Amino acid sequence: MRIPYSLAAFLFGAGFWLIPHPGAAQSGGVPVHPGRTTQYVFRHGEVMERVGRQLTPLTQNIRLPNGTKINVRSGIVEFPGGKVTSLHEEDYLNAEGGIVFATPASAAAARGDNSVALNEKYNKYVQVGAAPTAVLGSAATDREALLTREVELLQRKVTLLQQTHPNPPATEEVDKQLQELDAKLKTLR
Repeated sequence: MRIPYSLAAFLFGAGFWLIPHPGAAQSGGVPVHPGRTTQYVFRHGEVMERVGRQLTPLTQNIRLPNGTKINVRSGIVEFPGGKVTSLHEEDYLNAEGGIVFATPASAAAARGDNSVALNEKYNKYVQVGAAPTAVLGSAATDREALLTREVELLQRKVTLLQQTHPNPPATEEVDKQLQELDAKLKTLR
C-alpha cells in the first residue's frame, strides 16, 4: 500500500513537532530531593550535582522541590513563577533553588546588564583587626551579634527579591531594620 505524498509529508511534519527537543526549556524534569548541602553547578557546558567535593554529571533535566526546573545540558533555569535565566560557568543552584553567581558578570547577565566586564572579580572580604573576643557583654560581642542579625536580614531580603511574583516584593520593613542595625553598629565603632 502506498501512502500519498501529502499524507506522508503531513505525518512526518506532525511527528517532528511531537518529538521533544533537547534544547527546549524543561518539560517537567525528574523530581529530585537534594540534601541541604547539595548544589547544581554549571561546569564545562553542563549541570552537575555537587555534594561536598564530589561532582556527578546529570543525565536528565531535574525539578527541585520548590518547582525550579534545570535543563542539565544548556544550564537554562526556569523558576516556579515562569522567570527563565541561564547559568554561566561555575554558577550554581542550592537545594532551595537559589542561584549563587560565580562572577559579577554572570550576575549582571542574569538581570540583563551587559555592562560588567567578563573578567570582573568580586571584592574579597577581609577582616581588619583582631577577631572579636567571646567576653559576654563586651562591645565586640555586641557588634558580632548585630552583624549576625544584619546577615540574617540581608539573606531574608535576597530571598524576597528572588521570588517571582508579578508584583515586586515589599522589602521596606527589612530595609528599615537594616538601617536601624547600621545606626547601632556606628555607635559601637
